[in-house]
Amino acid sequence: MDKVRETALKILYKIDKENAYSNIVLDDEINKNRSKLNERDIGLISEIIYGTTTWKLTIDEIIKKYSKIKLKKYSKWVLNIIRMGIYQIVFLDKIPKSAAVNESVNLCKKYGTKSSGLVNAILRKVERDDYLEFEKIENSAEKISKMYSMPEWIVKRLIKENGILKAEDICKNSNIKPKLSIRVNKIKNTSKELIKRLKEKNIIVNNGDLEDFLIVEKLKNLNDLEEFKQGKFTVQDESAGLTSVILNPQKGDYVLDACSAPGGKTTYIAELMNNNGRILAWDLHEHRTKLIQDNAERLGIDIITTEVKDATILDKDLIEKFDKILLDVPCMGLGVIKRKPDIKWHRKEEDIKEISNVQYNILDVCSKYLKKGGNLVYSTCSILKEENEEIIEKFLENNPNFEINEYKIDNKYNKFIEKNGYIKINTTDKNDGFFICKIHKKKANITT
Repeated sequence: MDKVRETALKILYKIDKENAYSNIVLDDEINKNRSKLNERDIGLISEIIYGTTTWKLTIDEIIKKYSKIKLKKYSKWVLNIIRMGIYQIVFLDKIPKSAAVNESVNLCKKYGTKSSGLVNAILRKVERDDYLEFEKIENSAEKISKMYSMPEWIVKRLIKENGILKAEDICKNSNIKPKLSIRVNKIKNTSKELIKRLKEKNIIVNNGDLEDFLIVEKLKNLNDLEEFKQGKFTVQDESAGLTSVILNPQKGDYVLDACSAPGGKTTYIAELMNNNGRILAWDLHEHRTKLIQDNAERLGIDIITTEVKDATILDKDLIEKFDKILLDVPCMGLGVIKRKPDIKWHRKEEDIKEISNVQYNILDVCSKYLKKGGNLVYSTCSILKEENEEIIEKFLENNPNFEINEYKIDNKYNKFIEKNGYIKINTTDKNDGFFICKIHKKKANITT
């Protein structure tokens, strides 16, 4: 039996049974079996897991076409065997249909004995262009949902806020495999030096759209790479890194990052300050503040102090203490679905109200910690107005001593700045979806 597909099946089964996140289960399973798997095996397992998870809704619609049995009647083993078989047939060009069918049947003989004939019959009927039949659906939300494997409630929200064409683009781009983006740690080396060292290891490197970022390919075993262990770089998407750039921290600043774990933005702030100044980094959980500390230590940063703290609870001792504040608040995460496809299956529409209340409370409380004349950046990796524009509008209405800080960015991200000063990146083929707004606290009025 094919060990690669059997491992993939066990991971998909565990994800379904425990409602777990694919990246966590995948990492655990690969670590357990690393001695038995080569890089090619790990690559195919990852492809099957992320691909099947990403396209689950579309795949299930294809199953319905060829099976009279309702999905909930299948055992989790058999359903996931069929799902991964269809993913290989429809979405992976390099795998012959016969191989996908035969290996799925073999798996079924072990994990679903009585269903091997059914699995064989369904998969032999599946064609590569089956998912294209959804183009014929007249209802736009339903069509986009089934074409691009996106829950219909999300599609309806996106259509309402962006129109049909933009909503379809966002859903399509959410299925594109993201490229690996790394951030050069200028405390330890220059971009030129790092590029040279990576190319010597046959890693493909190209400049990103932001100054400190590189796009890399063929980078394997990241954690074992000497340059990574030495803190020469860290992994971060450019859209996420942009929040620190917009904050524009300076040497000697006292900065608060109130929702900081795992520390990507926090450490970038420190690098932009050339490790000169003070940063206070909060998170609700101690194990997550440990991630910040570990990242900072690897990168050679010593100006970050971490605390376990709830950013929604006012600390009167900190009022007007900080020069700059970053609030990368908890969110629905709909802008990073291409990296974390589980998000679209775990999130529910009713979650939005609860999350947006938390977001507003964090902004309202933490804004009090900003010095007069200071700047605060509010950001999310989400793309819904209820989490973004509506939060800012409500805050400014209730706090007339704050205003949006208008600015320009000297790079390709300038095109994402809207007239009202918001930076809104709807998920593109290159970028994660992100919202960023810089707010200025006015200085006290001078009276005579």
